[in-house]
Amino acid sequence: MLKVYLGVLFVGVGLMLFSSRPFLSQLNSISTKLVRMASTSRPIEEFSMAFVTAPNHEKAKEIASGLVSGKLAACVNIIPGITSVYEWEGKIETDPEVLMMIKTRTSRIEELTEFVRKNHPYDVCEVITTSIEGGNKPYLDWLGKTVPEKN
Repeated sequence: MLKVYLGVLFVGVGLMLFSSRPFLSQLNSISTKLVRMASTSRPIEEFSMAFVTAPNHEKAKEIASGLVSGKLAACVNIIPGITSVYEWEGKIETDPEVLMMIKTRTSRIEELTEFVRKNHPYDVCEVITTSIEGGNKPYLDWLGKTVPEKN
């Protein structure tokens, strides 16, 4: 990625020979931003968590079982007693739900999302993810052995 940024910078330097002063100022600003982005970007974490709500425990268990048996998740916690308040079709709704906390590989999130979408009763199901930045190493090792890398 840094090679791309540096390539853009070198092309910009070449253009400076034939450019006006305002363009040079703009180019300098862009190159500074590119270098800052390259030096501050975070690495992609190996593992992630997905959060998915479901209307009830039975549907959540069905989705969770499919994810685990399909090797898209190592573990799914089903947390009862969630109340969701949201706007749908111009109306404020309040519904009881359960929350699934799904542990997986970051590389499998797209497949996991597609599985949930195909097996979820909602028109627009919630699938949001966040990276796992650390944790109990034996647990993370188990997660890695349980959910294979995407081919």
